[in-house]
Amino acid sequence: MDFVTISVKCRPDLSDALIAEFFEIGFDSFQEFDDGFEASSEAKAFSEISVQKVIQRYEGVSFTIKEVEKVNWNEEWEKNYDPILVDGKCMVRATFHEADPSAEYDILVNPKMSFGTGHHATTYLMLSHQMKLDHIGKKVLDVGCGTGILSIMAALRGASKVIATDIDDWSIENSKENFSLNQLHNIQLVKGQIDVVDDKNFDIIIANINKNVLIDQIERYASMMVEGGHLLLSGFYQSDIPDLVRAAEKHQLVPLDENEKEKWSMLALVKPKA
Repeated sequence: MDFVTISVKCRPDLSDALIAEFFEIGFDSFQEFDDGFEASSEAKAFSEISVQKVIQRYEGVSFTIKEVEKVNWNEEWEKNYDPILVDGKCMVRATFHEADPSAEYDILVNPKMSFGTGHHATTYLMLSHQMKLDHIGKKVLDVGCGTGILSIMAALRGASKVIATDIDDWSIENSKENFSLNQLHNIQLVKGQIDVVDDKNFDIIIANINKNVLIDQIERYASMMVEGGHLLLSGFYQSDIPDLVRAAEKHQLVPLDENEKEKWSMLALVKPKA
C-alpha cells in the first residue's frame, strides 16, 4: 500500500483548524511541528483538488506533496531509535532491543506507519498516567489506537476488557501484530470511527488524537462512560487545555489531572458519581 504525505507550512494558530479540515477529506495521520504539520493518507484516497480547496481558504499557507512507498519500518526504527523507558517502570522496545529486567512493564512494538512508539511526548504522557490509574477489572476503550501501545498497557495493568479502534488500515494491521507480539489475544480491534463501537459503560476511555477531533467527539466519550469513569486525552498543547476543559464540562466531565512534556499535554477527567 502506497501513501501520500503532505507537508503544510502555516502559522501555529492555524494548525488545529487545518488538521481538522484535512481529517475530513481523508487524511488520518498527523505530525505537528512549530511551523506547521505533516498529514498522510492512502494514495488511493488522495485528492489534490480537495487539498487545494482547503488551503485556498487560509492566508499564508503553503504545502508540498510527496508519495512514499511502504517501507520496512522495523528496519528504519532499528537504525534511528533507541528503546524508551517511561518513568523508570515501562520499557517500550522492538524485538531487536534487549529487555531491561528492572522494568515492571515490557512492551514490544514493531512500528509501521502507525503513530505511538513512546518516542512522541503524547504517548509517553499517556503511558505515564496509565501506570498511576487502577485498571484491574476495568473495561477500557482506546480511540485511535495507532500501534496499540496504550491498549497493551491497559491489558498489562489488568483490564478485564479492552477495545481498540482506528480508522487507518496500517494501524489495525500494526496493532494486531503488536498484540500478538505481547501475547495479548483478547483485545478487540475495531476499524472505523468511534460510532461503530456498540459497547458502552466503559470505566476508562483513552484518546490520543488531536484537539479538534477530541472536542468533536467528547460528547460521545461522556455518553459511553460509567459514573466514576476516567477519560484520558492527549494530542494537543498546554494552551489547548482550557478549550478542552470547557468542552468536557458541558458534558459533566471534571478535570482531574494534567501533565506536560516537550510542549505537549495530557488531560485526565472523571465523570462524577451522582
